[in-house]
Amino acid sequence: MGEWSFLSQLLDKVQSHSTVGGKVWMSVLFLFRIFILAAGVDDIWGDEQGNMNCNTRSPGCKNACYDKSFPMSHTRFWVLQILSVSTPTLMYLGHVLLVIRRENKLRRRLQLKLGNNWMMKAPKYSDEHGRVQLKGVLLVSYMMQLLFKVLLEVAFIVGQYFLYGFILMPSKISFSDFPCTGQVDCFISRPTEKTIFIVFMLAMAILSVMLNIIEMFHLMISKIKERRRDSQMHRLNKPNHQDHKCSSEGL
Repeated sequence: MGEWSFLSQLLDKVQSHSTVGGKVWMSVLFLFRIFILAAGVDDIWGDEQGNMNCNTRSPGCKNACYDKSFPMSHTRFWVLQILSVSTPTLMYLGHVLLVIRRENKLRRRLQLKLGNNWMMKAPKYSDEHGRVQLKGVLLVSYMMQLLFKVLLEVAFIVGQYFLYGFILMPSKISFSDFPCTGQVDCFISRPTEKTIFIVFMLAMAILSVMLNIIEMFHLMISKIKERRRDSQMHRLNKPNHQDHKCSSEGL
């Protein structure tokens, strides 16, 4: 689990700058993907090629059979998937930290220039405690990272199908090309356990896609409602301002 600690620390910083949906997504990523992958997969997969038994001792045949059936190890594929899917979130974190740093500098300049009146022109994306509001360029950045996470998850789901050609782990694979001298059958260890992990990790990827899509729609709907509410408040305040102006002119 130690090799994941740095990534976990970075993603943990995103928690304070994410919505509730983003926090749920990161909980799924931590508990059901990173932790499971680090804690259990190595014990089940281990040396896949070394644990595979073939009914031949022809030099290189076992290696060719494994490479044909599994061009990339499932565990390495999932590690690459998690790192790729986490990259947009880390880029969003970098954008947030950049915005906070800029606005802290602006806040200090305004405080030196305006004194106690600096809060009248305070930065609009963050407060003095480092909390940010999802609006403007930060909202666009957050939506973009959600979109890229969905596209990457879908790409890896489709890639897993085309890479392995199946979801369930077979108990036996056959190979007859060079350097094998004929039809060779190779038997995979623990196919049932590996099938469970394959289905589980695929289900977590699908759940991740659903969570990101739901969060995108939730943000869009909430921002539309917020704009309508602001426009209604603006229309309500505008007649009051005009009435006040007319009464002043009458006097």
